[in-house]
Amino acid sequence: MSGEEINPYELLEVKVESTDQEIRTAYRQRSLKVHPDRNPNNPEAARKFHELNQAYELLLDPLRRLALDAKLRLKQARTERYKNYDLKRKNMVDELEERERALKKTKADKQKEEAARFQETEKIKDQGRRLREEKSKELEKKEQEANKAAKGEQETDAPTLQSTDTTLRVKYLLTEHPTLTTASSLASLFAPFGPTDVETIVVSLKSSKKFPHKPPKYGTALVPFKRIGDAFAAVCATGRPERGLGGIEVGWIGGTEPEILGWLRKKGHLGPSGSGLSKESQVQRSEEKALPPQTQTRASGSNEFFSFPSSLPDFCKPSDTPKVGEIDYESLTLMRLRQAERARLEREILEQEANEN
Repeated sequence: MSGEEINPYELLEVKVESTDQEIRTAYRQRSLKVHPDRNPNNPEAARKFHELNQAYELLLDPLRRLALDAKLRLKQARTERYKNYDLKRKNMVDELEERERALKKTKADKQKEEAARFQETEKIKDQGRRLREEKSKELEKKEQEANKAAKGEQETDAPTLQSTDTTLRVKYLLTEHPTLTTASSLASLFAPFGPTDVETIVVSLKSSKKFPHKPPKYGTALVPFKRIGDAFAAVCATGRPERGLGGIEVGWIGGTEPEILGWLRKKGHLGPSGSGLSKESQVQRSEEKALPPQTQTRASGSNEFFSFPSSLPDFCKPSDTPKVGEIDYESLTLMRLRQAERARLEREILEQEANEN
Protein backbone atom coordinates (compact mmCIF):
# COMPACT_ATOMS: atom_id res chain seq x y z
CA MET A 1 0.00 0.00 0.00
CA SER A 2 1.21 3.57 -0.63
CA GLY A 3 2.59 5.81 2.06
CA GLU A 4 -0.23 8.30 1.58
CA GLU A 5 -2.67 5.97 3.26
CA ILE A 6 -0.38 4.60 6.02
CA ASN A 7 2.34 6.50 7.85
CA PRO A 8 5.52 4.38 7.57
CA TYR A 9 6.93 5.82 10.76
CA GLU A 10 3.83 4.78 12.70
CA LEU A 11 3.84 1.35 11.03
CA LEU A 12 7.45 0.68 12.11
CA GLU A 13 6.88 2.50 15.43
CA VAL A 14 9.88 4.80 14.94
CA LYS A 15 10.33 8.56 15.11
CA VAL A 16 10.92 10.93 12.20
CA GLU A 17 14.45 11.58 13.51
CA SER A 18 15.34 7.84 13.66
CA THR A 19 18.50 6.68 11.86
CA ASP A 20 18.70 3.95 9.23
CA GLN A 21 20.06 1.52 11.81
CA GLU A 22 17.14 2.18 14.16
CA ILE A 23 14.77 1.66 11.22
CA ARG A 24 16.41 -1.71 10.36
CA THR A 25 16.23 -2.87 13.98
CA ALA A 26 12.56 -1.90 14.22
CA TYR A 27 11.85 -3.67 10.90
CA ARG A 28 13.44 -6.94 12.07
CA GLN A 29 11.47 -6.86 15.33
CA ARG A 30 8.16 -6.11 13.63
CA SER A 31 8.69 -8.54 10.71
CA LEU A 32 9.27 -11.43 13.08
CA LYS A 33 5.91 -10.74 14.74
CA VAL A 34 3.83 -10.48 11.53
CA HIS A 35 5.70 -13.00 9.28
CA PRO A 36 3.20 -15.36 7.56
CA ASP A 37 5.26 -18.43 8.46
CA ARG A 38 4.93 -17.59 12.14
CA ASN A 39 1.23 -16.77 11.80
CA PRO A 40 -0.21 -19.49 9.56
CA ASN A 41 -3.71 -19.11 11.05
CA ASN A 42 -3.84 -15.31 10.58
CA PRO A 43 -5.09 -14.36 7.08
CA GLU A 44 -4.01 -10.74 7.67
CA ALA A 45 -0.38 -11.69 8.33
CA ALA A 46 0.64 -11.58 4.65
CA ARG A 47 -0.91 -8.14 4.12
CA LYS A 48 0.68 -6.68 7.24
CA PHE A 49 4.07 -8.17 6.26
CA HIS A 50 3.78 -6.62 2.78
CA GLU A 51 2.92 -3.18 4.20
CA LEU A 52 5.85 -3.47 6.60
CA ASN A 53 8.27 -4.19 3.68
CA GLN A 54 6.96 -1.20 1.72
CA ALA A 55 7.44 1.11 4.68
CA TYR A 56 10.94 -0.25 5.29
CA GLU A 57 11.97 0.28 1.64
CA LEU A 58 10.51 3.80 1.60
CA LEU A 59 12.33 4.95 4.75
CA LEU A 60 15.70 3.56 3.55
CA ASP A 61 15.36 5.48 0.26
CA PRO A 62 16.68 9.04 0.98
CA LEU A 63 14.73 10.77 -1.79
CA ARG A 64 11.42 9.10 -1.03
CA ARG A 65 11.99 9.68 2.69
CA LEU A 66 12.58 13.44 2.06
CA ALA A 67 9.38 13.64 0.04
CA LEU A 68 7.51 11.80 2.82
CA ASP A 69 8.90 14.13 5.49
CA ALA A 70 7.88 17.18 3.45
CA LYS A 71 4.38 15.78 3.02
CA LEU A 72 4.09 15.03 6.75
CA ARG A 73 5.27 18.55 7.67
CA LEU A 74 2.72 20.07 5.31
CA LYS A 75 0.00 17.89 6.79
CA GLN A 76 1.06 18.85 10.32
CA ALA A 77 1.03 22.54 9.40
CA ARG A 78 -2.45 22.16 7.92
CA THR A 79 -3.61 20.38 11.06
CA GLU A 80 -2.21 23.15 13.27
CA ARG A 81 -3.84 25.79 11.11
CA TYR A 82 -7.20 24.05 11.32
CA LYS A 83 -6.70 23.67 15.05
CA ASN A 84 -6.19 27.42 15.35
CA TYR A 85 -9.30 27.95 13.27
CA ASP A 86 -11.25 25.65 15.57
CA LEU A 87 -9.94 27.50 18.63
CA LYS A 88 -10.97 30.85 17.17
CA ARG A 89 -14.36 29.44 16.22
CA LYS A 90 -14.77 28.05 19.72
CA ASN A 91 -13.83 31.40 21.23
CA MET A 92 -16.37 33.12 19.01
CA VAL A 93 -19.07 30.64 20.03
CA ASP A 94 -18.20 31.09 23.70
CA GLU A 95 -18.34 34.85 23.31
CA LEU A 96 -21.71 34.68 21.60
CA GLU A 97 -23.07 32.38 24.31
CA GLU A 98 -21.74 34.69 27.00
CA ARG A 99 -23.43 37.66 25.35
CA GLU A 100 -26.66 35.71 25.09
CA ARG A 101 -26.50 34.78 28.79
CA ALA A 102 -25.79 38.40 29.72
CA LEU A 103 -28.74 39.55 27.59
CA LYS A 104 -31.06 36.98 29.23
CA LYS A 105 -29.86 38.01 32.69
CA THR A 106 -30.43 41.68 31.90
CA LYS A 107 -33.92 40.89 30.61
CA ALA A 108 -34.75 38.79 33.70
CA ASP A 109 -33.47 41.53 36.03
CA LYS A 110 -35.57 44.09 34.18
CA GLN A 111 -38.68 41.90 34.45
CA LYS A 112 -38.00 41.34 38.14
CA GLU A 113 -37.58 45.05 38.70
CA GLU A 114 -40.83 45.76 36.85
CA ALA A 115 -42.65 43.13 38.93
CA ALA A 116 -41.27 44.61 42.17
CA ARG A 117 -42.32 48.10 41.03
CA PHE A 118 -45.81 46.79 40.17
CA GLN A 119 -46.15 45.10 43.57
CA GLU A 120 -45.00 48.26 45.33
CA THR A 121 -47.53 50.29 43.35
CA GLU A 122 -50.33 47.84 44.22
CA LYS A 123 -49.28 47.92 47.87
CA ILE A 124 -49.45 51.72 47.89
CA LYS A 125 -52.87 51.54 46.22
CA ASP A 126 -54.12 49.07 48.84
CA GLN A 127 -52.82 51.23 51.67
CA GLY A 128 -54.51 54.26 50.17
CA ARG A 129 -57.74 52.31 49.73
CA ARG A 130 -57.65 51.11 53.35
CA LEU A 131 -56.93 54.63 54.59
CA ARG A 132 -59.89 55.94 52.60
CA GLU A 133 -62.15 53.20 53.95
CA GLU A 134 -61.00 53.81 57.54
CA LYS A 135 -61.47 57.55 57.09
CA SER A 136 -64.92 56.97 55.62
CA LYS A 137 -65.90 54.65 58.48
CA GLU A 138 -64.56 57.11 61.03
CA LEU A 139 -66.52 59.97 59.48
CA GLU A 140 -69.65 57.81 59.30
CA LYS A 141 -69.24 56.84 62.95
CA LYS A 142 -68.75 60.44 63.99
CA GLU A 143 -71.81 61.43 61.97
CA GLN A 144 -73.91 58.73 63.62
CA GLU A 145 -72.70 59.77 67.07
CA ALA A 146 -73.41 63.40 66.25
CA ASN A 147 -76.90 62.56 65.02
CA LYS A 148 -77.54 60.45 68.07
CA ALA A 149 -76.31 63.20 70.39
CA ALA A 150 -78.31 65.82 68.52
CA LYS A 151 -81.53 63.88 68.63
CA GLY A 152 -80.91 62.67 72.16
CA GLU A 153 -81.90 59.16 71.23
CA GLN A 154 -81.36 56.64 73.95
CA GLU A 155 -82.48 53.09 73.99
CA THR A 156 -85.20 52.97 76.59
CA ASP A 157 -87.15 49.98 75.42
CA ALA A 158 -85.96 46.67 76.75
CA PRO A 159 -85.14 43.92 74.25
CA THR A 160 -87.69 41.23 73.68
CA LEU A 161 -87.34 38.18 75.86
CA GLN A 162 -86.83 35.20 73.55
CA SER A 163 -88.41 31.83 74.20
CA THR A 164 -85.01 30.24 74.91
CA ASP A 165 -83.54 33.01 77.08
CA THR A 166 -84.53 31.12 80.24
CA THR A 167 -83.21 27.75 79.02
CA LEU A 168 -79.81 26.52 80.25
CA ARG A 169 -77.52 23.85 78.85
CA VAL A 170 -76.19 21.48 81.53
CA LYS A 171 -73.31 19.02 81.10
CA TYR A 172 -71.91 16.64 83.74
CA LEU A 173 -70.05 13.37 84.24
CA LEU A 174 -72.37 10.47 84.98
CA THR A 175 -69.70 8.88 87.17
CA GLU A 176 -69.91 11.88 89.52
CA HIS A 177 -73.67 12.37 89.22
CA PRO A 178 -75.24 8.96 88.47
CA THR A 179 -78.69 10.03 89.66
CA LEU A 180 -79.11 12.85 87.14
CA THR A 181 -80.77 10.73 84.48
CA THR A 182 -84.34 12.03 84.54
CA ALA A 183 -86.09 15.36 84.19
CA SER A 184 -87.39 15.18 87.76
CA SER A 185 -83.88 14.68 89.20
CA LEU A 186 -82.62 17.72 87.30
CA ALA A 187 -85.64 19.74 88.45
CA SER A 188 -84.83 18.80 92.05
CA LEU A 189 -81.18 19.76 91.52
CA PHE A 190 -82.09 23.26 90.32
CA ALA A 191 -85.06 23.72 92.70
CA PRO A 192 -83.02 25.90 95.12
CA PHE A 193 -82.58 28.45 92.32
CA GLY A 194 -86.18 28.64 91.23
CA PRO A 195 -89.00 26.74 89.53
CA THR A 196 -88.29 24.97 86.26
CA ASP A 197 -90.53 23.69 83.50
CA VAL A 198 -90.22 19.99 84.32
CA GLU A 199 -92.31 18.79 81.41
CA THR A 200 -90.00 20.36 78.81
CA ILE A 201 -86.64 19.36 80.39
CA VAL A 202 -84.63 17.37 77.83
CA VAL A 203 -82.06 14.80 79.02
CA SER A 204 -79.57 13.20 76.62
CA LEU A 205 -77.58 10.09 77.65
CA LYS A 206 -75.85 8.84 74.56
CA SER A 207 -72.91 6.44 74.29
CA SER A 208 -69.88 7.13 72.12
CA LYS A 209 -70.02 6.00 68.49
CA LYS A 210 -66.61 4.36 68.88
CA PHE A 211 -67.69 2.38 71.94
CA PRO A 212 -71.46 1.94 71.63
CA HIS A 213 -71.45 -1.02 74.03
CA LYS A 214 -70.04 1.07 76.87
CA PRO A 215 -72.32 3.14 79.12
CA PRO A 216 -72.48 6.87 78.39
CA LYS A 217 -69.78 9.01 79.96
CA TYR A 218 -71.46 12.42 79.90
CA GLY A 219 -74.97 13.60 80.45
CA THR A 220 -76.38 16.65 78.69
CA ALA A 221 -79.66 18.39 79.43
CA LEU A 222 -81.74 21.42 78.52
CA VAL A 223 -83.33 22.93 81.63
CA PRO A 224 -85.90 25.72 81.03
CA PHE A 225 -86.53 28.01 84.03
CA LYS A 226 -89.72 29.95 84.50
CA ARG A 227 -87.87 33.15 85.38
CA ILE A 228 -84.73 34.49 83.77
CA GLY A 229 -83.46 35.67 87.16
CA ASP A 230 -83.44 32.09 88.43
CA ALA A 231 -81.58 30.96 85.31
CA PHE A 232 -79.02 33.73 85.81
CA ALA A 233 -78.44 32.65 89.42
CA ALA A 234 -77.88 29.05 88.28
CA VAL A 235 -75.33 30.16 85.70
CA CYS A 236 -73.52 32.19 88.35
CA ALA A 237 -73.29 29.09 90.57
CA THR A 238 -71.87 26.76 87.89
CA GLY A 239 -69.28 24.34 89.25
CA ARG A 240 -69.72 25.50 92.88
CA PRO A 241 -70.07 22.60 95.31
CA GLU A 242 -71.61 24.77 98.02
CA ARG A 243 -74.53 25.44 95.68
CA GLY A 244 -74.86 21.77 94.79
CA LEU A 245 -73.36 22.21 91.32
CA GLY A 246 -69.89 20.78 91.89
CA GLY A 247 -68.59 19.23 88.64
CA ILE A 248 -71.64 20.45 86.71
CA GLU A 249 -71.20 22.84 83.80
CA VAL A 250 -74.13 25.26 83.46
CA GLY A 251 -74.34 27.79 80.65
CA TRP A 252 -76.72 29.61 78.38
CA ILE A 253 -78.08 27.51 75.58
CA GLY A 254 -76.91 29.93 72.92
CA GLY A 255 -73.38 30.25 74.33
CA THR A 256 -73.88 33.92 75.25
CA GLU A 257 -76.06 35.57 77.85
CA PRO A 258 -79.44 36.96 76.71
CA GLU A 259 -79.71 40.56 75.58
CA ILE A 260 -81.99 41.39 78.49
CA LEU A 261 -79.11 40.92 80.92
CA GLY A 262 -76.96 43.37 79.00
CA TRP A 263 -79.85 45.82 79.03
CA LEU A 264 -80.23 45.45 82.79
CA ARG A 265 -76.51 45.94 83.28
CA LYS A 266 -76.63 49.07 81.14
CA LYS A 267 -79.52 50.40 83.19
CA GLY A 268 -77.52 49.88 86.39
CA HIS A 269 -79.57 46.96 87.69
CA LEU A 270 -76.52 44.68 87.27
CA GLY A 271 -72.91 45.43 88.13
CA PRO A 272 -70.43 46.00 85.27
CA SER A 273 -69.03 42.81 83.79
CA GLY A 274 -65.47 43.98 84.41
CA SER A 275 -65.88 44.76 88.13
CA GLY A 276 -63.99 42.80 90.74
CA LEU A 277 -67.18 41.35 92.23
CA SER A 278 -68.53 38.00 91.23
CA LYS A 279 -71.67 37.82 89.12
CA GLU A 280 -73.81 36.80 92.05
CA SER A 281 -72.44 39.60 94.25
CA GLN A 282 -73.21 42.04 91.48
CA VAL A 283 -76.75 40.72 91.22
CA GLN A 284 -77.24 40.91 94.98
CA ARG A 285 -76.06 44.53 95.09
CA SER A 286 -78.21 45.41 92.09
CA GLU A 287 -81.16 43.80 93.84
CA GLU A 288 -80.59 45.94 96.93
CA LYS A 289 -80.38 49.07 94.78
CA ALA A 290 -83.33 48.21 92.59
CA LEU A 291 -85.76 47.31 95.38
CA PRO A 292 -87.36 50.06 97.48
CA PRO A 293 -86.40 50.02 101.21
CA GLN A 294 -89.69 48.54 102.31
CA THR A 295 -89.33 45.58 99.92
CA GLN A 296 -85.63 44.80 100.43
CA THR A 297 -86.50 42.23 103.10
CA ARG A 298 -87.15 38.86 101.46
CA ALA A 299 -90.68 37.67 101.61
CA SER A 300 -91.41 34.54 103.52
CA GLY A 301 -91.26 31.46 101.31
CA SER A 302 -89.01 33.20 98.72
CA ASN A 303 -86.20 31.27 97.08
CA GLU A 304 -83.03 31.29 99.16
CA PHE A 305 -80.74 31.51 96.15
CA PHE A 306 -82.85 33.79 93.95
CA SER A 307 -80.46 36.74 93.50
CA PHE A 308 -82.06 38.79 90.73
CA PRO A 309 -83.82 42.17 90.99
CA SER A 310 -87.49 41.84 91.66
CA SER A 311 -87.99 45.14 89.84
CA LEU A 312 -87.50 43.44 86.46
CA PRO A 313 -90.11 44.09 83.79
CA ASP A 314 -92.98 41.65 83.78
CA PHE A 315 -91.80 39.94 80.61
CA CYS A 316 -88.55 38.98 82.41
CA LYS A 317 -90.60 36.90 84.83
CA PRO A 318 -92.82 34.66 82.73
CA SER A 319 -95.82 33.56 84.64
CA ASP A 320 -96.37 29.95 85.51
CA THR A 321 -97.91 27.71 82.89
CA PRO A 322 -101.58 28.70 82.57
CA LYS A 323 -104.34 26.24 83.01
CA VAL A 324 -105.95 24.66 80.02
CA GLY A 325 -109.07 26.73 80.33
CA GLU A 326 -107.07 29.97 80.55
CA ILE A 327 -104.98 29.45 77.40
CA ASP A 328 -106.00 31.86 74.66
CA TYR A 329 -105.02 31.65 71.01
CA GLU A 330 -101.92 33.86 71.40
CA SER A 331 -100.61 31.88 74.40
CA LEU A 332 -101.21 28.61 72.59
CA THR A 333 -99.26 29.87 69.56
CA LEU A 334 -96.34 31.01 71.73
CA MET A 335 -96.32 27.66 73.53
CA ARG A 336 -96.14 25.76 70.25
CA LEU A 337 -93.36 27.99 68.98
CA ARG A 338 -91.46 27.42 72.19
CA GLN A 339 -91.84 23.65 71.93
CA ALA A 340 -90.66 23.72 68.30
CA GLU A 341 -87.62 25.79 69.27
CA ARG A 342 -86.72 23.38 72.05
CA ALA A 343 -87.04 20.41 69.68
CA ARG A 344 -84.66 22.11 67.25
CA LEU A 345 -82.14 22.83 70.02
CA GLU A 346 -82.39 19.23 71.19
CA ARG A 347 -81.49 18.03 67.69
CA GLU A 348 -78.53 20.42 67.59
CA ILE A 349 -77.24 19.13 70.92
CA LEU A 350 -77.51 15.52 69.77
CA GLU A 351 -75.62 16.36 66.57
CA GLN A 352 -72.94 18.22 68.57
CA GLU A 353 -72.52 15.25 70.92
CA ALA A 354 -72.22 12.91 67.93
CA ASN A 355 -69.49 15.09 66.44
CA GLU A 356 -67.63 15.25 69.76
CA ASN A 357 -67.76 11.45 70.10
